[in-house]
Amino acid sequence: MRLSSISLVLFSSILAAAPADLILSAGRVITMDAQRRIIDNGAVAIAKGRILAVGPRAEIDKHYQAPKRIDRPDAILTPGLINTHTHAPMSLLRGIADDLDLQDWLRKFIFPAEARNVNEEFVRAGTRLAVLEMMLGGTTTYTDMYYFEQAIGDETRKAGMRAVLGQTIIGFPAPDYKTPEDSLAGAEKFIATFKNDPLITPAVAPHAVYTNSTETLKAARALANKHSVPFIIHVSETQQENIDFGMKHDRLTPTMYLESIGALEGRTLFAHMVWARTDDLVVLQRHKVGVSHCPSSNMKLSSGISNVPGMLALNLAVGLGTDGPAGSNNDLDLFEEMDLASKLAKVNTMDPKSMPAKTVFEMATILGAQALGMEKEIGSLEPGKRADLITLSLNSPHAWPAHDPYSMLVFSLKSCDVQDVVIEGKITVENKRPLTLNPVEIRRQAAAIRVKVDVSLK
Repeated sequence: MRLSSISLVLFSSILAAAPADLILSAGRVITMDAQRRIIDNGAVAIAKGRILAVGPRAEIDKHYQAPKRIDRPDAILTPGLINTHTHAPMSLLRGIADDLDLQDWLRKFIFPAEARNVNEEFVRAGTRLAVLEMMLGGTTTYTDMYYFEQAIGDETRKAGMRAVLGQTIIGFPAPDYKTPEDSLAGAEKFIATFKNDPLITPAVAPHAVYTNSTETLKAARALANKHSVPFIIHVSETQQENIDFGMKHDRLTPTMYLESIGALEGRTLFAHMVWARTDDLVVLQRHKVGVSHCPSSNMKLSSGISNVPGMLALNLAVGLGTDGPAGSNNDLDLFEEMDLASKLAKVNTMDPKSMPAKTVFEMATILGAQALGMEKEIGSLEPGKRADLITLSLNSPHAWPAHDPYSMLVFSLKSCDVQDVVIEGKITVENKRPLTLNPVEIRRQAAAIRVKVDVSLK
C-alpha cells in the first residue's frame, strides 16, 4: 500500500518528535521565568517529572508528542502556587475559636484542644483534608509546622503533593513529644526518613523564641545545618511578643537575639515578621533569611501589618502563607492571600502603586520558592525544573474580559477557577476532579472528628 505525500509528512514529523509524558496547552502561559515571559497559545511538555520545554503550542507540538494531553484554550496556565506557612492538620479545628487575640486564642483554646484531641489519627485525617483543599485551590507546594510530622509526610506524599515539612519543637509537652530533647531526636528521625525524597523536604521547626530556650534553639539550628535542611520559626508576629521578649533580653528583638546565638547561620524561613524594625530587616538581608507573609492571619488576629514593601525594597525573598486554618485564618486559599496582600499594602502606605499584582503573583510563585531556598527547582515554568503547574478556567463571568493576566490572577480569579493541577509531572486534579484523594471519605472523617472535638471543649 502506497502512502500519500501528506501521510509521509505526518509520519516523518511523528518520528522526529521527541517523547514526552504529558503536554498541557492554554490560551495564555505565565512562565514567571527571569524574563517573565507570557506566551499566548502556549504549551508545556513534561517528562519524568520535569519540564522539557515551554513555548508556543505550535512549536511544542512540532517537537514533542505525548500519550496524554490537556488542552485548555479558555484558560491561563501558570506555575503552581507556593504556601510558605501553614499548620495543615489544624484544618480539623477550623472555627473552634474566632475573634480573639493571638495569646488568648492559643492558650485558652488551641493548646487545650490540641492536648485533648491531637494524635496520629487526627493528624493524618487533618492533613488529607488540608491537602485536598490546597490542591483544589492551585497550591502545589506547602510549608508546614506541626506535630507527628512523619504522618503528615506520609499523607502528603501519598496525595502527590510537594511540601516542606518542619517537625515542631516546643518547650512544653506536645502531643507527639513531651520534651524538647525528644522533639529534636524525633526531628532527626523524620529528616532521615524523607532526606532526598522527590516531594518532601524535611525541616526543623522550633515554634518561636518565646516557647524555646536558647539551648534548644541552638540545638535546632545545629540539627538543621547538620543535615542541610531548612530552619523554620515564627518571629515577631505580635507587638506584645517583641515587648515581652525585649524586657527579658536587654531590649533585643527576636531577630537580633536569633542572630546573636548563631541561629541564622543557614537556610532559614521566618513566619509573619509583622513587627520587624528596619535594623531587623538588615539582619535578614545579611543572612538571606526568607519571610512568609500571612496577611489574612495578621489581620484576623489583629497582629498588625507587615512592612512587606520595605522587605522587597531590600530584595528579601518574601512568599505568601495562609497560616493554619483553625481560626488564625480559616481557609488555605492563596488567591485570597494574594488579593489581601496587595490591598493591605496599598491602604497601609496610602499608595495605590504599592504591591502591584505582578509583584504579588511573584510572591505566590518564584519569590515563595526563593524564600524556601527552592528557586532552582520550583516557582517558574522553565526547562529542567520540576513540573508543578496549574490551569485556571476563564469561563466564569468574573473572568470576562481577560485583559492583564497578573491583574486577573490577583484581583479577579478565585481558587474555584483552578481546573487542573500537575505536581512532579503527575496530574492530581483534572477538570476540577481530584485524582489522588477521596473527598467523600475525607468529609466523613472530618465530621466524625468534629464531634470528638466539640465534646472535648465542653
